[in-house]
Amino acid sequence: MAAAVGEAPASFVDLGTGGGVPGLPLQLTWPRARGILVESRRQRCRFLTEALSALHLADRAEVECGRAEALARRPDQRQTAELVVARSFGPPAVTAECAVAFLAPGGLAVIAEPPDPEASRWPDRELAALGFTLEGTGRAGAFGFARLRRRGPLDERWPRRMPAKRPLWS
Repeated sequence: MAAAVGEAPASFVDLGTGGGVPGLPLQLTWPRARGILVESRRQRCRFLTEALSALHLADRAEVECGRAEALARRPDQRQTAELVVARSFGPPAVTAECAVAFLAPGGLAVIAEPPDPEASRWPDRELAALGFTLEGTGRAGAFGFARLRRRGPLDERWPRRMPAKRPLWS
């Protein structure tokens, strides 16, 4: 994931971090980055909080326990991150809709994809409605990824309360 991102960001959000991948390894790789690990399951949040402490990362990383679409609407989270990463968060439409609201203008989302990513999973018109452009898809070893750049202003409707119920595209 770090290879797909390129230069280390000042701040990043890991959507649906689960057991901490890729958020914890990225936090270790980028010693100056401020990270937010977003997870909705309480048990995993407890584990992640303990992991941050055990790895001596709690001074520059935090766990936000809750749904990404709700957290992305909080003023202290909205449009603040330089980078959003996601691995196994959800379908492309849901991931993009949640990611865009965390990103500052010009921010980058790097989303894990199948080993041979298809740009067709990221339709231009629908991405543009969210304020994204697809910079491309690629591979870093066996890891596939899509890179989305946030362009333009953020529409207040994103993310919707339950984007998975009615994805913007399929």
